[in-house]
Amino acid sequence: MTGENPHAAEAQGVNPMKVRYGAVIAGSALMAVGGAFLTLSAFNSFFPTMVQGRGWICIALVVFASWRPGRALFGALLFAFFDAFQLRLQTAVEGVPYQIFLMTPYILSIAALAVMARRARVPQALMQPYRRGER
Repeated sequence: MTGENPHAAEAQGVNPMKVRYGAVIAGSALMAVGGAFLTLSAFNSFFPTMVQGRGWICIALVVFASWRPGRALFGALLFAFFDAFQLRLQTAVEGVPYQIFLMTPYILSIAALAVMARRARVPQALMQPYRRGER
């Protein structure tokens, strides 16, 4: 509600600035947990290219989901499925360079973004500063 119409949220007694700051803090905490997972559990080490462009996939995922959490979860699971499936394809298909399989999840996410971006509806107050009491 604070992203769509912060003035309506304020009229209902909700402080839009607190909600926006809380959302940024919660999102940053989730990103920190994801980075800690990659460093400590998945690879057990740190190297600069460990994310491999997945941050851009997250941005595309938000547009694909039209800022809806359920769709975002579905899109993330879909990307994870194709990312895991390309590992199986690398071992099953011989004679094809492995780079072709590595790029398939990204190509599929670009295709999904191209299809869904036409219908994506952006929140009205996205990237607009909020000043209390202004209309």
